[in-house]
Amino acid sequence: MAVAYAAPGSIFCKQLLFYLLVLILLCDACPKISLQVPSHLQAETLIGKVNLEECFKSASLILSSDPAFRILEDGSIYTTHDLLLSSESKSFSILLSDSQYQEQKEMEIVLSTRERKSPKKRHTKQSAVKRSKRRWAPIPCSLMENSLGPFPQHVQQIQSDAAQNYTIFYSISGPGVDKEPLNLFYIEKDTGDIYCTRSIDREQYDQFMVYGYATTADGYAPDYPLPLLFKVEDDNDNAPYFENKVTVFSVPENCRTGTSVAQVTAIDNDEPGTLHTRLKFKILQQIPDQPKHFSIHPDTGVITTTTPLLDREMCDTYKLVMEVRDMGGQPFGLFTTGTITISLEDENDNSPYFTETSYSTEVEENRIDVEILRMNVHDKDLPNTPQSKAVYTILQGNENGNFKITTDPNTNEGVLCVVKPLNYEVSRQIVLQIGVLNEAQFSKAANSQAPTMCTTTVTVNVKDSDEGPECQPPVKIIQSKDGLPAGQELLGYKALDPDTRNSEGLRYQKLGDEGNWFEINEQTGNLKTVKVVDRESKFVRNNQYNVSVVATDTVGRSCTGTLVILIEDTNDHPPQIEKEVTICQHDKDYAVLEPVDPDGPDNGPPFQFLLDNSATKLWTLEPQDGKSAILRQKQNMNYNYYSVPIQIQDRHGASAKHVLSVRVCDCTVPTECRMSMRDVKPANVILGKWAIAAMVLGSALLLCILFTCFCITVKKTVKKKCFPEDVAQQNLIVSNTEGPGEEVMEANIRIPTQTSNICDTSMSVGTLGGQGVKTQQSFEMVKGGGHHTLESSKGLGQGVTDTGRYAYTDWQSFTQPRLGEESIRGHTLIKN
Repeated sequence: MAVAYAAPGSIFCKQLLFYLLVLILLCDACPKISLQVPSHLQAETLIGKVNLEECFKSASLILSSDPAFRILEDGSIYTTHDLLLSSESKSFSILLSDSQYQEQKEMEIVLSTRERKSPKKRHTKQSAVKRSKRRWAPIPCSLMENSLGPFPQHVQQIQSDAAQNYTIFYSISGPGVDKEPLNLFYIEKDTGDIYCTRSIDREQYDQFMVYGYATTADGYAPDYPLPLLFKVEDDNDNAPYFENKVTVFSVPENCRTGTSVAQVTAIDNDEPGTLHTRLKFKILQQIPDQPKHFSIHPDTGVITTTTPLLDREMCDTYKLVMEVRDMGGQPFGLFTTGTITISLEDENDNSPYFTETSYSTEVEENRIDVEILRMNVHDKDLPNTPQSKAVYTILQGNENGNFKITTDPNTNEGVLCVVKPLNYEVSRQIVLQIGVLNEAQFSKAANSQAPTMCTTTVTVNVKDSDEGPECQPPVKIIQSKDGLPAGQELLGYKALDPDTRNSEGLRYQKLGDEGNWFEINEQTGNLKTVKVVDRESKFVRNNQYNVSVVATDTVGRSCTGTLVILIEDTNDHPPQIEKEVTICQHDKDYAVLEPVDPDGPDNGPPFQFLLDNSATKLWTLEPQDGKSAILRQKQNMNYNYYSVPIQIQDRHGASAKHVLSVRVCDCTVPTECRMSMRDVKPANVILGKWAIAAMVLGSALLLCILFTCFCITVKKTVKKKCFPEDVAQQNLIVSNTEGPGEEVMEANIRIPTQTSNICDTSMSVGTLGGQGVKTQQSFEMVKGGGHHTLESSKGLGQGVTDTGRYAYTDWQSFTQPRLGEESIRGHTLIKN
């Protein structure tokens, strides 16, 4: 503090100095604070809040001169116990001191209460007070957020018109009074003054709907409740903040100018639609700083690129320090900063290239599936991605397919392998040209050059080795005619010694000959047939028969080849057909004939169908498409078997005759027919010429037998039966009796008693051996009824007799079964 002093003896200067000192003392004095409070204060009641910094900015000790009150550091004044203010005002002081500088100041607090009017009683005899329907003194009101006080702070006063005649008491209720937040507002019941006891946070409570009431002493309410809306005016006490949870964004390298990268957003908890929430975005810094690649829209927060020169290989990550500020970006607005990261996505804008311009390697001949070389490439793009993974190609020198190149997935190297054996005698050195590209397509960015394939040359030297015979080609084809007989020689398989280029010293053996048709010459390898070559054999497929041959040199090294015998088809098989067909009368009156020719197509259809003349009376044959024909009955025929002779020939005239057995059946499908050969009805059988001849011959034979029997019978009738003298010595034995009869007794058999011949025995049937040995038989059947067998004495030599004569019934018994057999044979012959 600067004080000006005047010269001694000057009265004017003394007066001026006096006034300056008074002014300085007035400036340093603390203000006097007056608070209006209720006459009755409860303990721990907030009666107000003062700004202590106006009196002492750095007070380290805050005391109250009255122990009934305590002071907090923010200036809030609370009662320590219940108080009843009897006088209209009460005062005390707040003592502020600084122990470091030994300064002390005092702030006076005056508590005042308003004089209450004496209540005027309402007597029952008085007329009832009419309740007013008009609104009583509603005044718009607003509260400032974060107000510094002093508290209690007067908010509003309500008054009722009924207070002119009666004593009215006022009260309020609602949020901030008897609901959360409690005790924020209170009203003096006598005056209607409403006070706020502390500061309010608008972000927590933006308005309060409080109801005011006016009542008399006996509880009568002359007016309706008055709604009071206290709106909290916003204070810019909240800085905006970024709400993005993701702070890492990506953009492809070499992208165009104006490409959108990301959008940042921010939140301000202050009142929407006001200047307090009008936000502006700005990029404070880019890391690395140069060159500038990004910009942000101040209102939307959209980040875009400002140049097409983003190159991941130069810098793959950028960081942006962002700021968001309210109050429309004014310097006095609240702000927050944040950092986001932008990563560049790799594009295939760099071609791979070989680390060497040429390579050389060697391999032994006849080696396969062997790795001979590895080649490295370099690529600036991101490793282990399609933009950097190499794809190798053999451009030249691999016309025979001896080599294959692949990529090692772990090292990205090109691996060159031999997949087909090399021959030192054919080529001793091979030069390959190999190119490399990436899996991903080359980027067509504006700043990228046209893609070029990097190439290199590989020289492969073939090393000579002592090798076994060669079977080249592995499959050899020769031709043979169909039906080639055994003993014919065919040209066999020939192998070569790669060193001498001839077949000397090689031995041949068969490995495979499925039908065992050939034998092989060990020296020449030629084949010789041991069976007839048949194209229609089951071992022939697609007109080809295969024979596997192995060729072995003197050391035991071998190779294997296959000899394919292409068999030329000949027309050696006529068309064939099934021997039996079925016609179901309920379905159709015809059968479809589909012959099959085992020969090839050139010797097969179209077929010609011919019907035998003997079958044309009952059947017709209708060719269809050269491959089939329809056998149709001319009229409905009985259910039976019919033999139909037909002839089928192929396109070259090879034919065969077939006797088709046609089954006419009572069915709808052939599988339902149950008729068999036992059901044949001979009435409808057609007799052929051979059947008729057999019947005539059988009849003639029968007549001859009957005539012979007749002659013998007549001859026997003119001769007398004679008995030999020794007939009494014979016994008659009867057997094979079919029916029951009497027992054989002596009375039933008559035995002659003559002892000598009484008749001429010259009627002997025959002689044996011309020696005059005669046989004779005489018998008499006393009782019959069945077929009897006579067992008699037989002898050889002179004077021995045997059976010579037979009765008619004996011949009939002999011939009748045989005639039946002949009849059956004739019937069978007729059928066939």
